[in-house]
Amino acid sequence: MRLGTFLHQGKPTLFAQFADTIVPLTRSNGGPSTMLELIDGGAVALERLASRMKGAGPGQSIAEAPLLAPIPRPRKNIMCLGWNYVEHAKEGAAARGVEAELPTHPVVFTKSPASVNSPRGDIPWDPAVSTQLDWEVELAVIIATGGRRIPQERALDHVFGYTVINDVSARDVQFRHKQYFLGKSLDGACPMGPVIVTRDEIPDPQVLDVISRVNGEVKQSSNTRHQIFTVAAAIALLSDIILLEPGDVIATGTPAGVGFARTPPQFLKPGDVVECEVENIGVLRNRVVAVDA
Repeated sequence: MRLGTFLHQGKPTLFAQFADTIVPLTRSNGGPSTMLELIDGGAVALERLASRMKGAGPGQSIAEAPLLAPIPRPRKNIMCLGWNYVEHAKEGAAARGVEAELPTHPVVFTKSPASVNSPRGDIPWDPAVSTQLDWEVELAVIIATGGRRIPQERALDHVFGYTVINDVSARDVQFRHKQYFLGKSLDGACPMGPVIVTRDEIPDPQVLDVISRVNGEVKQSSNTRHQIFTVAAAIALLSDIILLEPGDVIATGTPAGVGFARTPPQFLKPGDVVECEVENIGVLRNRVVAVDA
């Protein structure tokens, strides 16, 4: 299934996508009230929902729907892997003037839940905070069944589905504070969506093309097969240290082509349109908009 959240009659409402249309999932047709409630219900809730949606009537065009992030407000910080593509690790080291060292353990940081943005929402540009906003397309994983010490060979069984994230990064903030959290957690700095595709539709998350564009120009183009730590490895390694829980979001890293590593560096400015796409999931399309002083 392809599931998301949109504004329906003024309220955040779940939907199921069928081709180019979406059908609201409300209490009246047996739908849970939120994506997190659906995830908490486990396989039984998902199967019940799928059976009730068979033969669903006509819906609204997804192109015209006021989409929200599939999980508009995660319960916890979004976990993110850094330097998880070989070429991105190399370009980042070159930009900093240091020798590249590929990580032997995942580099993990988090983004605030308050940074989550809709798949078509404006990305705020506030020069009082940052003038070096950068783009990062990423495949994100939504956990269904949590746990500790999850074996890698069974890790994908713990996945609810997959979505797209743009890990917007304020590089001046990030490098000034010499850590990731502040520079990754600005308002609107985590566009997510447009939907969550359940894991049965993506049996192998390591064969997906990932691409980003700014004003139609391709900036990043790679495939998840180039990840240093696979989705399964990341789940297993994270669960060795912390308890993973239903609804947790893991962003699995970005490929080469980010702005700060270019010569000369390139950063987003007001009026730019950023598109982030992952094969078989969809496209985020966000405009950068100046914040009124």
